[in-house]
Amino acid sequence: MTSTSMPPGLARFNALEEHAALTALHEACASTAWAKRLLAARPYTTSEALYAASDAAVADLTADDLAEAMAGHPPIGRPKPGDPTSAREQRGMAGASDTLKAEMLELNLAYQEKFGHVFLICATGRTGEQMRDAVRERLGNTPEREREIVRTELGKINRIRLARLVEGD
Repeated sequence: MTSTSMPPGLARFNALEEHAALTALHEACASTAWAKRLLAARPYTTSEALYAASDAAVADLTADDLAEAMAGHPPIGRPKPGDPTSAREQRGMAGASDTLKAEMLELNLAYQEKFGHVFLICATGRTGEQMRDAVRERLGNTPEREREIVRTELGKINRIRLARLVEGD
């Protein structure tokens, strides 16, 4: 792609009416602050510029903004019914054994009890076992360390979702 050509999806996103663009961004991330920041920086000349703006917005989220973003994510192993995005992202748990699903449920509950929010991980491309191992490991983190890991994972998720929004045709 040359520097003068823009992905058609990015051009469409840039041209969306404000409310429609905000709705599309909210589908990528439930944080209102994140979505408004990305909306305010339109138009984007490249997908990378959009991703960089997303990364900067995630880095600047307050604790409340981060909590709002996490509230939009279902627990691993329990994608939102009828939501193709969460089902696609959590595909690694779809074929998991009943034993692994039960273990993941217990770990999700232990994680939520300790940290007060859903276990957030960029699940795309991960197996159920990898997600289980990650939650086990992260249960040993301090709340401060975990908050930074969550921020990083949210940034990865947002990039994937934005790519689907602007790169797909």
